[in-house]
Amino acid sequence: MELSINTPALLFPAISLVMLAYTNRFLSLSNRVRNLHDKYAAHEQKVIILGQIKNLKYRLKLIKRMQTLGVLSFLFCIACMFFVYLQIFSLAHVVFASSLLLFAASLLLSLLEIRLSTRAIELELSDMEGLEDPSVLEYLKKKLEGKP
Repeated sequence: MELSINTPALLFPAISLVMLAYTNRFLSLSNRVRNLHDKYAAHEQKVIILGQIKNLKYRLKLIKRMQTLGVLSFLFCIACMFFVYLQIFSLAHVVFASSLLLFAASLLLSLLEIRLSTRAIELELSDMEGLEDPSVLEYLKKKLEGKP
């Protein structure tokens, strides 16, 4: 298979956008942790808040790993381009494949973090009465009928 310098360059925009999304999630979670820490220090619902903080700390670790794998993927793309430039194609293929695997691992961790995030939100809403989890068809039917 022919590997040109443009092939790894195609991943640059995707990796950059994903890294931006990861950074935004990290900043959002770190602000949430700070707010919960302040509530914990003020002795408000310590048991619940402590559980939330533990969940957020785990999610922050996941995001750190996601970012690390994304940066490594980015660096491997750069290295691949360098090896293509030097016309060391066998090494360029291996480095590019490694870059793809690192990026895939980063995305899988992102999927796990999103699932944890969704579960945390569902738990937070679980104490509210009257909330249902309608199917997509039920939701659309209610919207079309003009019901809230």
